[in-house]
Amino acid sequence: MPLRAVIFDYGEVLSGPPNEHFHRALLETSGLDEALFEKLYWTHRLDLDANILDGSTYWQRIAQDAGTLFTVEQIKLLNKFDARMWMDLNQTMLAWAFAIGKAGLKIGILSNMGVSVLHFMRQDFAWLNQFDQLTWSCEVGAVKPDPAIYHHAIRELAVKPEEALFIDNIEKNVVGARAVGLHGLHFTNVDEPAFAQSLSAFDLPSLQEFATQADAASPHF
Repeated sequence: MPLRAVIFDYGEVLSGPPNEHFHRALLETSGLDEALFEKLYWTHRLDLDANILDGSTYWQRIAQDAGTLFTVEQIKLLNKFDARMWMDLNQTMLAWAFAIGKAGLKIGILSNMGVSVLHFMRQDFAWLNQFDQLTWSCEVGAVKPDPAIYHHAIRELAVKPEEALFIDNIEKNVVGARAVGLHGLHFTNVDEPAFAQSLSAFDLPSLQEFATQADAASPHF
């Protein structure tokens, strides 16, 4: 069955890798050892993305686990720097997504995303409005690879699972998409031969036309 929609993950697919400047700012603001910070940052991340924890409670939980306290001002800065860390764009993938839309397919975003990061994205990314549908875990109350979040995305796009392709940089999320009937591709970078080969099975605009440099990520700030 021909594709009618392509759905993209946001983090490290439409965005580039985490911005090092803001990553350092997070570490300095927290005052924590880097290894401990990295461990605790991810320990409660899915609860943040599912909106079980809000931005303030998330950082308070990290502080509690680290045996310290964050001030209100620290938490404000941590939320800001956390958002900015994820807002460098992969210009190649973004341009390709828009080309897919111009070719007549629906385009969507399906992302595990916390409210605090999404707030900054909506302020600064007018291009989000060019997508036909946006599924954010914090608004759905489910995170990938929960089947519910994939079903939500395709229902809102008004397509059948087999009519949609999902692209994500995390293998378990791709497996989750396939489990509910979507086509799923694991993304690493725009020049990855295996990814390019997998794309050849679909009638889509050529990604390589937009790949002016490997895994292009242009700082937004």
